[in-house]
Amino acid sequence: MQAADTLQGFVFEQFAVRGYLVRLDASWRALIEHHTYPDPIRHALGEGVAATLLLAATLKFDGQLILQVQGPGPMHLMVIQTTSNFGVRGVARFRTDAPMEGLGLKGLSGEGQLTVTVENKDRSSRYQGVVPLVGERFAACFESYFERSEQLPTRLWLTATDQGVAGLLLQRLPSGASASSAELEHAVSLGDDDWNRVVTLAATVTPSELATLSPEALLWRLFNEEQVRLFDSSPVFFQCACSRERVSGILRALGEVEVKEIVAEQGGVEVRCEFCNRLWRYDPVDALGIFLGDESLSPPKLLQ
Repeated sequence: MQAADTLQGFVFEQFAVRGYLVRLDASWRALIEHHTYPDPIRHALGEGVAATLLLAATLKFDGQLILQVQGPGPMHLMVIQTTSNFGVRGVARFRTDAPMEGLGLKGLSGEGQLTVTVENKDRSSRYQGVVPLVGERFAACFESYFERSEQLPTRLWLTATDQGVAGLLLQRLPSGASASSAELEHAVSLGDDDWNRVVTLAATVTPSELATLSPEALLWRLFNEEQVRLFDSSPVFFQCACSRERVSGILRALGEVEVKEIVAEQGGVEVRCEFCNRLWRYDPVDALGIFLGDESLSPPKLLQ
């Protein structure tokens, strides 16, 4: 069985093709633990989480990658965020009264759009790409994204259940300087026939195999006639970025007048994180203290 909550890369020794495998079990269950999603929403979110991590693996950045799906449909917003070391969180917002049985990603979002944002920690660079949703599955949408934004032929296979998610990515690499030496150490130029053959072999994977087989077993099952080098795995984990500083920043953005009105009406302020369900509670002194520049006297209480 594949190690749970890991991401692992591999390359074809004789071709300029790289790939990644990802699987989340406990981290996926932690991500959805405090949410009750209808099956179509949970399935779309799970595939989105796997696809986001696979995308992050192909990029060089030190910060965060944010995926956002937005549209007028029953699922009007989905946000998934991963750090460069694969700490991931995600949430979907939807209208409970809207019919969604049998809908895929495009139908759930109502012909929406996919936005990918990459930010470095030091804010030295920021990239954002926006593409329309072109299919009912995240795999098709990401393949279109790579074609439009990265100009690299890419194929994905994704699966999601309430217990775990998994994904496989294959990417045809350029043979020039933009490919790393490790990835192209022994590779030769890849012809269209070779690329199509590798993709055809990968397309025989089943959701069960993707979710349960070890990386070694899965790659042997798919590419036993090729020379494939498997790299060390990286851990994947659920990580929420909510903190006292971030919550206080939200209240500052609301403004002192509005916060004072909430305090007068409710006797304090409560802010619940949509990602991890943590509840941050500010009493009147806490709430007004953030506008005085001194929160150290009485930090807000964190409740589960």
